[in-house]
Amino acid sequence: MLVLFFGAMLLASCGSSPDAMESTQTAQPSQLSSSVTEPNEANEASNTLVVFFSRTGEQYNVGVIDKGNTAIVADMIVEAINADSFEIIPEEDYYPYTYDELIEVAKKEQDENARPAYAPKAPDFAQYDTIFFGSPVWWGDLPMICYTFLEDNATALAGKTLIPFSTHGGSGLAGFDSKLSSICPDSLVKDGLAIAGVDAQNDHRISVDNWLQGLGY
Repeated sequence: MLVLFFGAMLLASCGSSPDAMESTQTAQPSQLSSSVTEPNEANEASNTLVVFFSRTGEQYNVGVIDKGNTAIVADMIVEAINADSFEIIPEEDYYPYTYDELIEVAKKEQDENARPAYAPKAPDFAQYDTIFFGSPVWWGDLPMICYTFLEDNATALAGKTLIPFSTHGGSGLAGFDSKLSSICPDSLVKDGLAIAGVDAQNDHRISVDNWLQGLGY
């Protein structure tokens, strides 16, 4: 087991630099949610939704992970403010398991300005006033599937408050706030949060709590 562990860490430390692709999450969608979570007894009329895209597998500077960084942060937000959640899952999950192969696919999508389809039907945004939107940073930008989701739902998001968060390997928020404002000009975009992938894996909950408190939660 030690040999396999150090082998995985060695793979993660090789390959492209963080300037090429920050906090790439690979292989499988997270297991947190594949649709809007069912409201529990204390959350029957939640007006807040956490939407996120996340990946597991081999990742730069982290190693092989079985829960995506963005999913971890999304889970923290859901627990802290008792929100609903929705995970964006690819309709055709062709994203490779290994880091080096994934960055090639992600770069090709970006160069082609692709709009990959997502599988779950988008949630009904009518009951929500605030939507947190989370994603890893791929090649200094949102993964292209996130553009698909946001552009498809820009009209439904009009009048809503949007709050971005990212997981990354050095790029920070990577302009997610301005990108949300551009795609959804009729929404109010508030200050976002950027958490390094390694901090997400180490349950860096204090950053999330402080950010939420600054937003009034």
